[in-house]
Amino acid sequence: MSRFAVLLVATALTGCSLDPDDARGPAPIAAQYPVGPAYQPDGGGADRNADKIGWRDFFTDQRLQALIALAIANNRDLRIAALNVGIAQAQYRVQRADLFPSIAATASGDYEQLPASTTVPTTSSSGTVSAGTATGSTQNLTGGAAGHQMYRYTSVGVGFTSYELDLFGRLQSLTRAEFELYLGQEEKRRSAQITLVAEVATDYLTLLADQELLRLSEDTLASQVDSLRLTKMMLAGGDTTLLSVRQIEQQVDTASANCALYTRQVAQDENALTLLLGAAIPADLPPGNGLDGQRLLADLPAGLPSDLLTRRPDILAAEHTLQSDNANIGAARAAFFPSITLTASDGVASNSFNHLFSGGATTWLFSPQINLPIFTWGKNQGNLDVAKLTREQDLASYDKAIQTAFREVSDGLAARGTYGRQLQAEQALAEAASDSYRLAMMRFHAGLDTFLTALDSQRTLYSAQQDLVTIRQAQLTNLVTLYKVLGGGWTTADGAGESP
Repeated sequence: MSRFAVLLVATALTGCSLDPDDARGPAPIAAQYPVGPAYQPDGGGADRNADKIGWRDFFTDQRLQALIALAIANNRDLRIAALNVGIAQAQYRVQRADLFPSIAATASGDYEQLPASTTVPTTSSSGTVSAGTATGSTQNLTGGAAGHQMYRYTSVGVGFTSYELDLFGRLQSLTRAEFELYLGQEEKRRSAQITLVAEVATDYLTLLADQELLRLSEDTLASQVDSLRLTKMMLAGGDTTLLSVRQIEQQVDTASANCALYTRQVAQDENALTLLLGAAIPADLPPGNGLDGQRLLADLPAGLPSDLLTRRPDILAAEHTLQSDNANIGAARAAFFPSITLTASDGVASNSFNHLFSGGATTWLFSPQINLPIFTWGKNQGNLDVAKLTREQDLASYDKAIQTAFREVSDGLAARGTYGRQLQAEQALAEAASDSYRLAMMRFHAGLDTFLTALDSQRTLYSAQQDLVTIRQAQLTNLVTLYKVLGGGWTTADGAGESP
């Protein structure tokens, strides 16, 4: 390659950039999370690394770990997210290829029989074809049928066509735009996995809660059926009234309806979990803990608002989108400047294949072309305006993503700071209701009180026990949500990410 060609290639690969500066300003959120009665004090130190806790360390229940691993391997939404990364990577490679000349080898031949009096092509020394006449000329003709002439021309060459010198960085800007979109898709895949892990855990907690509520309803139904039988015996002996029988029947019917309700919800919870797993729930899962187990989830610290900018993959994806927008603006600006394209080839040509590679058959072509936009009727300006407005739109989305992340973490911290106190109160209420029901039954059997008092105490106990299960589920679900919004759920226990 000549020095001139090397200089042209170097110029094309190092064209100037017209990309604008980063448009991001200060984060549109407060410097600290909210404080007040609803929030626990920030412990500091190690509490800044919640997103670095591997999901196997956070979800300590072995059954839940097995379900999450199965979902990561089989979930179709996560698989689609991974395929989107592959598509974005391929599109980036396609765009990057425009930075380099596309070199191809070509071979062609023309064979044509014409009447002797017909104008036929004449091959010039440069390899182009012009018109001539067969009569009285020395052209690339051979004898054909009577009264006809045969024209034959063969060429072989290597070269490139319409290669643009990237003097103003248009192609480099477009390449950077595709690269940023590729990086953004990778962050979206991370976000999809974090969401999937949280959804599996949330649905599993919902299943445990409904199973516990079903068990509680079945126990209550059995107890109330016994009470109904006893009340009917007392009615037959004249020791109670028909009103008492009807009231206990109402309790039996309510408990029976709740059993049907929670039976249905357990089945639907299993169906929802199966969809997330992308496969049937295995029958050989390891044993798991109950909803009130001590080793279902680990405790979770919180991070700082500024950490969200580097930890949340959805914010990182929005950031890459902004960088892509900047590159598109640079490409739109470069369209206002002249562009130079080159076409070049080198090869051999002959009217006889036997002489194709002989001396004197060499042919070459070098065709530069410059294009200077003069009147585009607003097309280039329109493209630039679209690129700028798109960046402003995505900048607003980027700021909204930061504000949303801040709100989600703040809500999670407020819930974590209050659910503990609420759970303690509900536990005390359930214990008090249990004692009240026990004492009411003792007074009833001693003949000191009517069965209506015991019935009312049983109804209060059942409601308190249901509320206790619901609050336990809400507390654990909030912990899962807090783990998710802090960016946790991407790595395993050893800090390595998992791919579907």
